[in-house]
Amino acid sequence: MVKAYDSNAYRLFTFANYLILLAIGLLCVLPMFHLLAVSFSSKGPANANLVGLWPIGFTTEAYAEAFTNTKYLKSFLVTFERIALGVTINMILTFLLAYPLSKESRDFPLRSVYVWFIVFTMLFGGGLIPSYMLMKQLHLMDTIWALVLPGAVPVFNVIMLLNFFRQLPKELEESAFMDGASHMVSLIRIYVPLSMPAIATLTLFSVVGHWNSWFDGLIYMKSPDHYPLQTYLQILLEQTKNAITLDGAKQISEVAKRSLYSAQIFMAMLPILLVYPFLQKYFVKGIVLGSVKG
Repeated sequence: MVKAYDSNAYRLFTFANYLILLAIGLLCVLPMFHLLAVSFSSKGPANANLVGLWPIGFTTEAYAEAFTNTKYLKSFLVTFERIALGVTINMILTFLLAYPLSKESRDFPLRSVYVWFIVFTMLFGGGLIPSYMLMKQLHLMDTIWALVLPGAVPVFNVIMLLNFFRQLPKELEESAFMDGASHMVSLIRIYVPLSMPAIATLTLFSVVGHWNSWFDGLIYMKSPDHYPLQTYLQILLEQTKNAITLDGAKQISEVAKRSLYSAQIFMAMLPILLVYPFLQKYFVKGIVLGSVKG
């Protein structure tokens, strides 16, 4: 009897899957190689849009110029500061909210009400104008807190973590209570050590979310010196895109920076590219994190 995975149809199906995945992978990787090639190319071929996947007139001038750009370096520092503050606040508030919501209804009678309340905030927001007015009334405009506090409680992470908590053995916490432990001691001494995979996954999600965010910086920051990295890069891309509508010397000036812009964008991608291969397994775990109970 021929097994299903030994049949020609199965082999053809597997080959087709690999072929499709290879094509999708190339579509994702080729733009990155093009960007890298442009960043290492001399200004002439880069400005003339002659560079493909290999540098023409290899040079590192664009990277040397990027490292002397104070506004670009400041945007890096703003992003690192945002990640340090934002991820710390995200994780603390996520744990403090997910722990009580993971309890049974007999232990926390209003659990379902609070869960539906936070789910509602995930589905419906106040809108851009009310958010802007709130930041202005709180005098948070043009400060790092305007980038951190609006997303201080990531609801999606809270739901994932509370479902993860509900999978942990209840007997451990009951034993701690019998020994006189409080809820805070139970959270710190039992739940946190048992939740290291969840902590790694949610921390990674939070870091990537803060790193990639750009729109809030454009809305809440008045000074370009306070732009986070992705906001700064977004403005560069808009300048490059709009260069074709400019006339004369300014058009030449904007287009002539193509290799510099490519170097700055690639440098912004590099930290995540270096970290991701080591943390990829946590993204996989995050897909099924807390998926057994609701």
